[in-house]
This record gives sequence, C-alpha cells and structure tokens, in this order.
Amino acid sequence: MKQGYFLTIEGPDGAGKTTVTQRVADRLIKEGYDVLMTREPGGIPIAEQIREVLHDTKNTAMDSRTEALLYAAARRQHLIEKVKPAIEAGKIVICDRFVDSSLAYQGYARGLGIDEVWSINQFAIEGFLPTRTYFFDINPEEGLRRIEASDLREVNRLDEEGLAFHKKVYEGYHILMERFFNRIVRIDAGKGIEEVEEEMYTHIRQELTMLY
Repeated sequence: MKQGYFLTIEGPDGAGKTTVTQRVADRLIKEGYDVLMTREPGGIPIAEQIREVLHDTKNTAMDSRTEALLYAAARRQHLIEKVKPAIEAGKIVICDRFVDSSLAYQGYARGLGIDEVWSINQFAIEGFLPTRTYFFDINPEEGLRRIEASDLREVNRLDEEGLAFHKKVYEGYHILMERFFNRIVRIDAGKGIEEVEEEMYTHIRQELTMLY
C-alpha cells in the first residue's frame, strides 16, 4: 500500500484557496493519484452541522471561547471519521483549513492566545499534524474585495467582521509562518488564478515525487 499524505490549505478569507485547490486536486487525480478533498469545519455530517452554527450570521452573541471549542470539536470528529482513515488507506488528503485557522482566527485575532488555542486543539488532534501546509498569502483589503465581488462564495459570520479583525487574522498567519517554518509554505495568492494554481501544483508535485 502506498504511503498516505496529509496536506492542508490556509489563508485569509477571500484568498481563493478553495477554487485553486480544487483545480490542483483535479490535475492530480487525472495523473492517477488517489486524492481526497475535504474541508473544515465540515467534511462529515456532524462537523457540517457544527459549521452551520459557527457560520450562521444570526449567531452574533457567540462567545470567542465557545467559537474556539466548536471548531476544535468539529475538527476532532472530522479527523477520526474521515481524514485519518483516508490517510491510513494511502490516500492524498487535501484539507481546506485545519488547526492553523483556529490559531490565527481565535488564538490571535480573537485575542484568546495562540498557545491557549493550541492547547485546546492538541486535545482534539492528539498531535496529528499535516506534513505540509500551504498558506495563501493575500492582504485583507484585497481578500474582502474579492468576497464582495463574488456572487458564488458563501458569506459567513466571520466574513462580516470588520477590516481590523481581518488584519489581525493576517498578522496571526504570519506569526504562524515563522513559528512553523518547517511545515508552512507561502503561496502568493495575489497573482492570477492560473499562476497561483501552477505555483501550488509545482510545490505539491515536488513533494509527491519524493514520497512515491
């Protein structure tokens, strides 16, 4: 059986990571790789139900710690029900968001503390981390502009936060890039979609060449 491979995609809202990642996954599948695309929060029924609560724009009273705990709960169920079994079966699992999102959004931008939110998530993931994380780097102003211009993208509760919040998220991600420099690879998401796709695809193919 081939070795499984777990990689995650991160970035501010509006970075275009979901669209680009699907295109890259489609290319890998055409080349014969066994690829599973999934997302957080969500990916399985229980986590999708939690996603609805987290993203509901009416839930303005949600406490920041409640938010962090719900993300961790959704992550745990998704990990044990879908991600780990797929990796154990030798699949390439590409997950749209994982623990770094919680560290940037709740840990840094919400002010709960990166280490505190890391601790919550260590309980959830038991040290299980991706081999590689691709960070789609785009400034918050451009990301929000893209969201406003799109008729297709789901607008959630976090999207409706002000620019100051999204700037903190961006700062948080850059702190994580320094902290986890051996795992996180920066992708310039300010380029055109074809260029971003090619950059991400090239990185992943280099990784896969070493693995298989």
